[in-house]
Amino acid sequence: MKTLKALTLLITVSFLTTSCFKDNDDNLISANEINDFVWKGMNAFYLYKDNVPNLANDRFSSDEAYADYLNTFSKSESLFESLIHQSETVDRFSWIVNDYIALEQMFSGISTSNGMEFNLYTHPNNSNTVFGVVTYVLPNTSAESQNVKRGDLFHEIDNTQLTANNYTSLLSSDSYTINLGGYNTNGTAETNDDTIVPNNETKSLTKSQYTENPILVKNVLDVDGTKIAYLMYNGFTGTNQFNTELNNAFGEFKSANATELVLDLRYNPGGSVNTAILLASMITGQFTGDVFSTEQWNAEFQQALENEDPELLINRSVNNNGGAPLHSLNLNKVYVLTTKRSASASELVINSLKPYIDVIQIGTTTAGKYQASTTLYDSSNFRREGANPNHTYAMQPLIFKSLNVNGVTDYFNGLSPNSDNTLNESINNFGVLGDINEPLLAAAIAKIQGSGRIAKQKTNAIRPLYNIIDSHPFGSGMYTDKELPTNIIKRILFE
Repeated sequence: MKTLKALTLLITVSFLTTSCFKDNDDNLISANEINDFVWKGMNAFYLYKDNVPNLANDRFSSDEAYADYLNTFSKSESLFESLIHQSETVDRFSWIVNDYIALEQMFSGISTSNGMEFNLYTHPNNSNTVFGVVTYVLPNTSAESQNVKRGDLFHEIDNTQLTANNYTSLLSSDSYTINLGGYNTNGTAETNDDTIVPNNETKSLTKSQYTENPILVKNVLDVDGTKIAYLMYNGFTGTNQFNTELNNAFGEFKSANATELVLDLRYNPGGSVNTAILLASMITGQFTGDVFSTEQWNAEFQQALENEDPELLINRSVNNNGGAPLHSLNLNKVYVLTTKRSASASELVINSLKPYIDVIQIGTTTAGKYQASTTLYDSSNFRREGANPNHTYAMQPLIFKSLNVNGVTDYFNGLSPNSDNTLNESINNFGVLGDINEPLLAAAIAKIQGSGRIAKQKTNAIRPLYNIIDSHPFGSGMYTDKELPTNIIKRILFE
C-alpha cells in the first residue's frame, strides 16, 4: 500500500470525523489527527510490524477505509496499544506519552524526586502486605536531608500500611511520611516466620525537580596493593554533560593507575546506545573501529538500510567523544555487578564486550531487554523539528534489536552470571555502596584477588514486587541517538 501510505500523510483533519479533546491550552484537537501520526509512525518504524496485521502496507483499500479504522479509537493510547506485538511478553517496552516536553526532560536526567530510590517486596506471609527497602539516596535531596539511608525499611506511608492495592497511590504523592521498621528473621532460614517490626521512627519527604547525575559513586580502592576502580553508574543518560563527566571519571581512574574495574550496573535501567558505546570504549580502547554491535530492524526498513547505507546498521567502538579523546583503560577483563534492574543499555555493554574481553558478571540475572527505541514526533520525518504544534504526543516504540559481533541477541530471559558468581542482595545486609565490605563489591574483590568462590549470604530477599525505576516510563529503555537519512525515511513512506 505504498501509494496509500503517501496519501495518508496528506489526510486533513476535516476529512476525518471529529472526535475531539482539549489540550493543556484548551485548544480542540482531533483524536484522529494524533491517530494518523500513531499509525503511520508504527507502520514505518515498529520492529514487530510484520507481526501486526493492522500495520500491513496493504491493510486498507482506500482512504475512507483508513479513516474509518482510525475513527474506531477515541483515544490514541488505545490505538497505540492495539498495535503492540504481545505486550505481556515480547514487547514490554514500547510506550506513548501525551507530553514530550516532560519526556525530553526525563531523558536528560530531569525528574521529580524526593531522592529515595527503593525496592518494594511482598511479605512472605501475606501476599497483600508490602514493604520497601531503600537501595540508595540521591545527593542534595529531601531524603538525604532527612538522613534516609540505604537499607532502611519502611512499611507504612502516612501511617497507612502499604499493600499491593495502594502502594502506587501512596507513593505518587508529592509529599509523604515513611514509617520505618526492621525485618526480623526470628533466627531461622525459613521465611514463613519472618516479621516486620515497627520502630516508631518516621521521616517526611518532599519531591522536587531534580537532575540526577548517573555517576553515583566513583573511587579507586587500594586492596593489598591492587588499584581497583569502582564505578556505580545508574543511567545511560546520554547528554553531553554526563558523557563528559563519565569520561572524566575514567581519566581519574587512569591517573590513579587502576588496573582493575568493578562496574556497578545493579540499578541501571539503561538509556542511550551512544553512551553505551562510549562506556565500553573507555573500558577497553584497543578495539577502536571494531564492531561493537549491529542492528536488526523490521524487514522493510532493514532492506532499505542495507540497500542505501549498510554502515548505518553497525555501531563501532570509538576513541573520542565529540572530538575529545577518551580516557580508556585498555582492560582485558571487567567485573560487572547486576540485578534484575540492570536492563537494555547495561545489557548491551555486557553482551557487546563479551566477544572481546572477559566479562565477569556478579549478582543476579538482568532484565532481558535487547531492543532499542527512538522518540517519534508528529512531523513529516518524525523528528522534533516541525512537530505538529496542535499537540505534544510522542511515541517511543521499539525499532530495532541489538546483536553483538557474534550475532548474539534475543536474551529474553536476561543475562545470567555463572552459578559461582550468583549473589542476591540481602534485605538485612545491603551494605554501603563503594565500601569494600558491601557484599557484591566484596565478591568482585574476592574474584580479583583469586580467593576462590564468593561467600554466599542468607538473603531473605523476596523477589522485588516493584522498584522506583518502574515509575519512569523509560525505566527499562534503550534508545538510539542516531539520525536516519531523510531520503531513506521518505522512501519507506512513499514508495
